[in-house]
Amino acid sequence: MSSRQRLNTLTTAGGERGLLHSWKGYSYSITPERLLLPRPVLQVALGSQHGVLLVEGGQVYSFGELPWKQSQVPEPAKPTLESALSGQRVVTVAAGSFHSGAVTEDGGVHMWGENSAGQCGLSGLSTVPNPTPVALQDLDTVTVPPQTVPVLELACGEKHTLALSVQREVWAWGSGCQLGLNAAVFPVWKPQKVEHLVGRYVLQVACGASHSLALVRCLGSHDGHRPHVDKCGRCNELLYTMTDKEDHVIISDSHYCPLGVELTEDDGKLESPAVPTVADPTSVPSQPHASEEGEASLVNGMLQVSDSDTSALSGAESDAVAGAKSSPYPDEQAVKDYLKKLGGTSCWNTEKLLPQFCFRLPLFQYRKQQLWFRRLMSSTPTSALNNLVASCASAVGGRVASTYEALSLKKMMNFYLPSGASRSGGSPGVVDNSAERVRQEDSMQGKKSSSTGDIREEEAEGLRRRLSLPGLLSQVSPRLLRKAGRPKMRAVALTPLGGAIPEDHEVLPTLQTEVWSWGHGEHGQLGHGDNLARLQPLCIKSLNNKEVVRVAAGAHHSLALTAQSQVFSWGSNSSGQLGHMESPSTVPRLAKLSEGIRVWDVSAGERHTLLLADGDCIQPIIYYSGQQVKEGEEEEEEQAGGYTQQPVLLPFCMNVRSLISVFAGGRRCVALSDRNVMGFIASLHELASAERRFYCKLCNIKSQILRPLLDSALGQVIFGLLQTLANMFGRLCHLTGQHATSLTASLRRCREVKSLLILEHTSIFLDCYNEYVYCSAVGNFQVMGGFQALTKPSIDLFGKGPELLQKLSECGEENLTTADLLVVLFYLPARHLHEYSRLLLKLATCFEVCSTEYQKLQDSCSKFEASVLQLKRKRKEADYTVHFWKIFPGKMTDSLRKPYRRLICESSNKGLTLQNAGRFSVNWFILFNDVLVHAQFSTHHIFPLATLWVEPIPEEDTGLYGLKVITPEETLTLLASSPMEKIKWLRSINQAVDQALSGKGQDVASGSSVQKLEPPISRTASYTFYKEGRLKDATYEGRWLSGKPNGRGVLKWCDGRIYTGAFKNGLEDGFGEFVAPNKTLNKNDHYQGYWKDGKMHGLGTYRYASGEVYDGSFQEGVRHGHGMLRSGKLNTSSPSVFIGQWLQDKKTGYGVFDDITKGEKYMGMWQDHQRQGTGVVVTQFGLYYEGAFKDNKMMGTGVLLSEDDTTYEGEFSDDWTLSGKGVLTMPNGDYLEGSFNGEWGSGLKVTGSYFKPHLFDTDKDKTQAMKLGHLCVCAEDKWPAVFEECWSQLGCEAPGRGEPEKAWENIAVALTTSRRHILDSPDVLSRSHNKTLESLEVIPQHVGPITMDRYNAIRLYLIKACDTPLHPLGQLLETLVAVYRMTYVGVGANRRLLHQAVSEIKSYLNHIFLIVRFLFPDLPEEGGWIHVPSSALLLPVLLPRLYPPLFTLYALDKEREDDVYWECVLRLNKQPDLALLAFLGVQQKFWPVSIPASLPAPGEKQLVSFCSYFPKLAQITTFTPSDKLQVIQLTFEEITQEVQALLKQDFLWSMDDLFPVFLYVVLRARIRNLGSEVSLIEDLMDPCVQHGEHGIMFTTLKACYYQIQHEKVT
Repeated sequence: MSSRQRLNTLTTAGGERGLLHSWKGYSYSITPERLLLPRPVLQVALGSQHGVLLVEGGQVYSFGELPWKQSQVPEPAKPTLESALSGQRVVTVAAGSFHSGAVTEDGGVHMWGENSAGQCGLSGLSTVPNPTPVALQDLDTVTVPPQTVPVLELACGEKHTLALSVQREVWAWGSGCQLGLNAAVFPVWKPQKVEHLVGRYVLQVACGASHSLALVRCLGSHDGHRPHVDKCGRCNELLYTMTDKEDHVIISDSHYCPLGVELTEDDGKLESPAVPTVADPTSVPSQPHASEEGEASLVNGMLQVSDSDTSALSGAESDAVAGAKSSPYPDEQAVKDYLKKLGGTSCWNTEKLLPQFCFRLPLFQYRKQQLWFRRLMSSTPTSALNNLVASCASAVGGRVASTYEALSLKKMMNFYLPSGASRSGGSPGVVDNSAERVRQEDSMQGKKSSSTGDIREEEAEGLRRRLSLPGLLSQVSPRLLRKAGRPKMRAVALTPLGGAIPEDHEVLPTLQTEVWSWGHGEHGQLGHGDNLARLQPLCIKSLNNKEVVRVAAGAHHSLALTAQSQVFSWGSNSSGQLGHMESPSTVPRLAKLSEGIRVWDVSAGERHTLLLADGDCIQPIIYYSGQQVKEGEEEEEEQAGGYTQQPVLLPFCMNVRSLISVFAGGRRCVALSDRNVMGFIASLHELASAERRFYCKLCNIKSQILRPLLDSALGQVIFGLLQTLANMFGRLCHLTGQHATSLTASLRRCREVKSLLILEHTSIFLDCYNEYVYCSAVGNFQVMGGFQALTKPSIDLFGKGPELLQKLSECGEENLTTADLLVVLFYLPARHLHEYSRLLLKLATCFEVCSTEYQKLQDSCSKFEASVLQLKRKRKEADYTVHFWKIFPGKMTDSLRKPYRRLICESSNKGLTLQNAGRFSVNWFILFNDVLVHAQFSTHHIFPLATLWVEPIPEEDTGLYGLKVITPEETLTLLASSPMEKIKWLRSINQAVDQALSGKGQDVASGSSVQKLEPPISRTASYTFYKEGRLKDATYEGRWLSGKPNGRGVLKWCDGRIYTGAFKNGLEDGFGEFVAPNKTLNKNDHYQGYWKDGKMHGLGTYRYASGEVYDGSFQEGVRHGHGMLRSGKLNTSSPSVFIGQWLQDKKTGYGVFDDITKGEKYMGMWQDHQRQGTGVVVTQFGLYYEGAFKDNKMMGTGVLLSEDDTTYEGEFSDDWTLSGKGVLTMPNGDYLEGSFNGEWGSGLKVTGSYFKPHLFDTDKDKTQAMKLGHLCVCAEDKWPAVFEECWSQLGCEAPGRGEPEKAWENIAVALTTSRRHILDSPDVLSRSHNKTLESLEVIPQHVGPITMDRYNAIRLYLIKACDTPLHPLGQLLETLVAVYRMTYVGVGANRRLLHQAVSEIKSYLNHIFLIVRFLFPDLPEEGGWIHVPSSALLLPVLLPRLYPPLFTLYALDKEREDDVYWECVLRLNKQPDLALLAFLGVQQKFWPVSIPASLPAPGEKQLVSFCSYFPKLAQITTFTPSDKLQVIQLTFEEITQEVQALLKQDFLWSMDDLFPVFLYVVLRARIRNLGSEVSLIEDLMDPCVQHGEHGIMFTTLKACYYQIQHEKVT
């Protein structure tokens, strides 16, 4: 390189970015050269003799020897721009031995260079002179053309290339087994997916000359959605098969892919393999040396196993192997020949590769089970494995356990156990234990290195993973797991596997990784403890739980960098490139570096390794390990200088500032430095370095201090707290490791503020530190005397000299006790927060004050600084508390000392005393963060702060400095010794209460500068009462106000009673639910309703354990007022129901009792649960009694009627028992008068006279029906409690006595509270209902003169009010409907009750109208100037609801007349129209059609236009009388219009003309139950319309009804 320009990096000016420093070998005199480029270099990739540079702006340069370029480059040293990539923005580059690759920002791949082995992925070319696009096409997708897969990064080897896709899948092309593909022919020209890694999240790939590495995230819950691979990617056959033999199952993975058979390379054609003849076994010599090396070889097409392997075989299986005579597959020589072709001329060790190759081809049937299990354990994606075993298990059911034992699993477990388990079997003469030694050393190596994963957990986890198919073997055969003998130990997972720290690849980089390797292994570069090749990726088990964050591959050696800044290396060590001289080098071992050297970037060349590390200073330093290349001897590599025994420091790096990465390749080394003017990169270096150092420190504490302490003998409490502390510490440690890894990646890549996780996710860091220190994992341990308890175990473990503790805690103080050193050590993380704050501030100074970066950094800095102050205060509190427990009396300490409890202040200085305390009494007040303790001689009272209120007592009153402390059950007056002391205690208690209420996670004192003077007087808290009384041992949880429950809450008693609902002044008040267990019946009583002063008061529903249900009013905890009681358990319906008035828990007043068992219904007066006074009884057999009752019996004067109208009027002595004088009247009018005795219906004794009044009177109809209703309760006296309840809801003591304004307020309050209550309940209101409620909450205009508009507004308001049961009027109406239906439905549907039913409705109207007039005082009374009858206003609201039972009674009463009427209607309607008109005497001029010359034939009908009124009149079945009258009026009007149109003149009806026409319309309308309709109109019609037009029309209709009944058709 004649034209190279040497620049001493000492002269580098500040602010130079992306500088490149290149050198070879190591020497103390070495000075790197500078490669000058127009733009800063971002990335370098080195091949054997060339290199590729990526510069800012996405341009790519090549330098070195470039034989593939068509025109020879004049100056090979000078970088040449790859112009073929112009217009593309390249984001990453890669270089193999003799080829290069680049990835553009859209994920496209470009390759160029040597292509003889297909490594550029372009068929037909031996070299590719310029960057050419290569497409990765996913053939699994259904799209046409196939989808192109975008790529993240490339890695290039000697003859192959790997690409990592955006989906985190690996693609490969080129030649050799290092591709990891099931390839049948090489080269593989087109990129193919490495199926073995599908379903895993690959983080990085690296290529050696002939091997490959992948860094893979451990499978976790987030990978569950990935598809598992259970079929071959080429032939689509199952990779795993299951065969069910007689007593066991064979699970095999010997899938034979027809596309994977032997190939010949002549003309690239695929030939079918000739099936070779199998030679006689004796002709093939055995190979003892292979056995000695612990390796397997092929004999006669079968696999011969070394002793170490045969030890895993059962005897029967060994015999089967030895005795096999033939095989349908290629023999040993054919395979060897194929392998030679596969590797070309390179001297592969076919002896060593052969057994692994046989692994792929099903040339054998020996020990399928073990091989399958072994390979599956190491390489199969968990989900595929689970599916396979699950399907197998389900297929064979109970046989599985025995099957696994048949698989010789015990021996296989021994094969896989950690070093503790030895292998058995094998002849002692020939066994070489090299593989065993490798495993033991590997295991020891794991123990030496400190890792985030708990070592014990690591071993246990390793054992678990090896013993079982993930999650399944434990279900399959517990016996085998027991045999495996896992040691019993208290294991604490110090690494959170998905705890509070989000292990999310979008936020924090993962530390749970695995390294997978495949390809050639002759130098041990695969790290599996042997020199075998691997055709498919295999996990390097010894690197599990080592937190590998980066891998690198040299020509024949491999490197892994961990989060703890350690480097593991393995493979060829011919030039000392591994950084250690230990052997064997077939397993990963730690490179030897001085203590305190933390490596954070690695790179591997042909025979050397570069490490970029932190030392004691912040300045990054470079270590070199490998071949020395002396000046002038570059071409003679064999004679070049010696090599390093361990990594050596390159002194020149001290002069190169801000190194950000190192690159090695061929025999060259390159370092990249980046400096900006303001020192941002240097500050970033400092932050990253501090974080890496801190992480290593935490890992050391965890492995050297925490784990040994957890294993020592500790008390249960201390161990539990230490376990919690260890978990929190592990979580903090894990987060630090993730952050250190992220910062390192930022330095290597973007180096921008926005890439700093600590800014974007500050809360994650603060939360984690708060959990550890502030939420007091450390503080709790300290307060409970944990550090004192650890003194003895620490001395036992670490010796009396505290050197280790002093060194780890970085404590400069001398003569500290072990406990004090442990305190300093575990509070160490809190100090690191200050370091964050300092370094973020330093970063902020690199930016303009007005920039967003400055603001972000400044904000985060402030947050960390605030947290530092918080944590300091927390530590101070813990120290203060620990000191206090030392002086506090021992007995009380045990009961009061809690991990979370901190001392705030105490009164040992007599600063606070109890008022009126005795002379010799001791009163010590101690304020903790959760309770106030009042300690006396030997007792103490604890007052939880959440339910403690404190008020200052004004000094003017007493002249004393007093405080009043209120608790739920006590009120204390405390006296302070001075005004200052009083203020101190008042403020301390208030702040402590406020903090206790706001939760432990918030620090009130550290909050805003404006502090609250006192906590809220109303609050939510929980409390258990301890004093004797109603609430003893009950627990209340809910709202409080000044020491008393107030608002919503839950009260639970020890005996199982629970009240949930509203409280006021410490008592149940408002709506609530109450559950009380009934121990006798073993069921609960349940009440839901309103309360007052701790008792049931108001409306509610009580469900008794016996099955009875009471629904109604309560007062003072008992049933009082109107209510309904359902009793009994006859199927689902109740055998008896009572609805009526209650007085002091007894039925007293008017009520209705329906005895369903007897089929009787009583309607009358009650007293003390007994029928007393007048009443009515009806039965299902039609009996009717009205009269006097006494002592629950019919006693006194009464009237009894039977279904056939037989009537008895006289004296009664018992139910249905006649006794005394009376008159018995027969249905025909005859009657007996005299003295009667006996039960009705079972023979009466009569002494008296018999009368027959109508013997000579032919007019039988003169018999007067008996007038009923004299001996029953008057309608006005029924249901008084219902109306009283409504008045009381309106705020009136008695009907009409109160203020309308107050009533309206009560209505609004009732609606609002009810609506709120419904909103809280699960039942959702409909939108229209909600709107109705909202409109009703507005008080309407209720004073002022009544106009028609106001009248209509009132009417609409009433309709809406009555529509919702939440309004007092609506509730009243709902209750009235219930009582009415209760009375007159079922047995109550008795025609004799019609008169009472009508009277009851009229009574309702009067009562409701009184309420309406009270609410709208200007409504005139009945008969005012604007006539507002109660019926017109209220019947439309009331009657539709009561119509069904009422009309039923009318129908029953008019049954006979209606039957006669209907029979006539049906008979007359058989007549044709003209005949009927003529028959009824309708004058011909009213006939709508002219009469034809000949009468129509019988049965032929002519259309008469009156027919249109028939349906009109049929609408008379509407609800209210006014509506019915309206229908009649409309019918009349339309008939008149029709007649006027016929006669073409004005016309006035006379009754002679009108009646026949109307009769005709009524007949044709066919109205059922017309008699009932007529009676209903008559009874409920407004008196004012009886004499008007409506009255005449109604009379006409009534006359038609009677006329039709008596019409004689002749």
